Amino acid sequence: MKKNKEANSYGIQPYLAVLAMWLTQDIVLRFFFSKKIIEGKEFLNLVDGPLIIAPTHRSRWDGLILTFAIGRRVTNRDCRFMVTTPEMKGLQGWFLKRLGCFSINQESPSLFSLRYAVELIFSKNQLVIFPEGKITKNGKKLKLKQGLFRLAKLARKKGEPIKIVPVGIAYDNVKPKFRDRFAICIEKPFDLDDFANASVDDFNFYLKSCIQEAEVKALKQVGRKLDDQLE
Repeated sequence: MKKNKEANSYGIQPYLAVLAMWLTQDIVLRFFFSKKIIEGKEFLNLVDGPLIIAPTHRSRWDGLILTFAIGRRVTNRDCRFMVTTPEMKGLQGWFLKRLGCFSINQESPSLFSLRYAVELIFSKNQLVIFPEGKITKNGKKLKLKQGLFRLAKLARKKGEPIKIVPVGIAYDNVKPKFRDRFAICIEKPFDLDDFANASVDDFNFYLKSCIQEAEVKALKQVGRKLDDQLE
């Protein structure tokens, strides 16, 4: 009973989700951003089975615009975000939990969090994991955590092949401003099984190159270069 109760606490609340979608996608994003550029959505149609979305993380807007670009209205799949434990505290945490986000302690993930994440991977949802683990900008080099690879390998042992979808995100400015543009570039998914015998470092090196390439394309769409990130 305790397990079921805990799992239910992470479920999406339908009425709140509809309200949040209307408020964020039809009002906030519509009026805050002047243009929304999305490339590569067709790649998601190539994936019928489990997938993990692996985007760059540049702003607190990232979650909202990802939901706009590839969420239920577009793919008929919900985006379920793995976030850090501090983000699930207070009023923000109350809303995030009811909108389908769940927390994980990056240093010492609980067995429940791992099991729940694996369940999401094999559901009809899209599990979104920011490989950097946090927002990275202002001159900091792209450094990926080990969690995505370890979780994906754990899930692979329990089910069918898993696809990883690299995504790059860019805005007109390092800190998005009112009436900025945003661009999302979705790269071709790759199969986790291609790294069956690889180390986490080898996997992260490849994933890093993929999401960085996607980010370069997204930056080009808003008239910037990768060097512009290093401000």
